[in-house]
Amino acid sequence: MSATLASPKNTSTARKSKTVLLAAPRGFCAGVDRAIQIVERSIEKFGAPVYVRHEIVHNRHVVSRLSELGAIFVDELDECPDDRPVIFSAHGVPKSVPKAAQARDLTFLDATCPLVSKVHVEAERHAAEGLHILLIGHAGHPEVIGTMGQLNEGQMTLIETNEDAQTYTPQSGQKLALVTQTTLSVDDTSEIIATLQSRFPDIALPYKEDICYATTNRQAAIKAIAERCDMLLVIGSQTSSNSKRLVEVGANAGVKNAALISSADSIDWDAIDQADTIGLSAGASAPEYLTDGVIAALRSRYDVSCQEVEVTKEKVIFRLPRLLLDK
Repeated sequence: MSATLASPKNTSTARKSKTVLLAAPRGFCAGVDRAIQIVERSIEKFGAPVYVRHEIVHNRHVVSRLSELGAIFVDELDECPDDRPVIFSAHGVPKSVPKAAQARDLTFLDATCPLVSKVHVEAERHAAEGLHILLIGHAGHPEVIGTMGQLNEGQMTLIETNEDAQTYTPQSGQKLALVTQTTLSVDDTSEIIATLQSRFPDIALPYKEDICYATTNRQAAIKAIAERCDMLLVIGSQTSSNSKRLVEVGANAGVKNAALISSADSIDWDAIDQADTIGLSAGASAPEYLTDGVIAALRSRYDVSCQEVEVTKEKVIFRLPRLLLDK
């Protein structure tokens, strides 16, 4: 009678398969790229250190790398010495800041995103025509502080929510104009704008859409993958408005579990284990190597198939300040 040999036990655990849908565009926009280049080129031209008023962009990985190169980040201008260059962040600054820098004869470079600068110009134009400005945005955000600081106190009112839009009461006979923070959710802003238009039919609207192209594109890419995802990961800082809005857009588009992570180190692996299809995007101030790191971390645990879903190509480039282009 022939003996039957038992099959050896398979001691290896089969790896689960995961599909990753990469939203595109994602990550750095032209304004962020320009701001980072301004810091890098300034260090090259003037030597270290150069001073930066506030975080150049809202991402600790970017800030840490620039610090290692020789950038010193400060909260206020009076922390900067007279003999070193100072750079203003991509979010923009109140008019009082460059005025104070000029009074001290400082060398300064303005890294404000040109799309934020466009909002500043619109607000000034409306104010010069005697209109009161309503700014849709979030209180305390550097961009909002910078935009409100373009005008005198009392010339602009912040509208944060649809309830604010419903309850705002202008002075008798006051004409109104509207501008928006550039990094808000398109959907949320549309609701507030609709309310204001309904209440004030003659309100002057932005000449062009104030929400920037990069915010719009990244939100559209999230919507394109949302219905197919069990989970959505958005790489970005907790202080990044546009990154938080991407998470909200994903949740509103049907993703049951949408999370903001700073890097692969903050992944909730228990949640990932329950998801078959994972959406992945990054806010406009998150470098691509963080996306690569998340994919590598996923591949270390699972069999991962990546599919990029691109809704549009971005070709926008913003010029550097003339001071950095001069030989």
